[in-house]
Amino acid sequence: MTPPPSVAIAQAWLDAFNRHDVAALVELYDEHCTHTSPKIRALHPDTGGKLVGKAALTRWWTDAIARLPGLRYEATAIVGDDQRVVIEYLRHAPGEPPMPVAEAFDVAAGRIVASRVYHG
Repeated sequence: MTPPPSVAIAQAWLDAFNRHDVAALVELYDEHCTHTSPKIRALHPDTGGKLVGKAALTRWWTDAIARLPGLRYEATAIVGDDQRVVIEYLRHAPGEPPMPVAEAFDVAAGRIVASRVYHG
């Protein structure tokens, strides 16, 4: 059985993130995408934890990689269907213990239209 396209998008997302290739990462998203995360809320409370659009994502990940150049994600599971994919991964950041994270992507027309990060 062939995995749904959302799984390939999730794998491409992980690969781009771990290469720190922000352009390739953002290219996976729809122009009007949303991204929510507790880390965004903590660092930028004025956003309510939500970013909108590719320009905001570009700024977010460029800053994150500059702050944490050794940041990488180790996938532990990827499960998806035609409209959604969930990635479970360990977040590895220099000087911090590994943190389990789940990230859900809503996918339409081959692009991520919404992503949500969940962690403890």
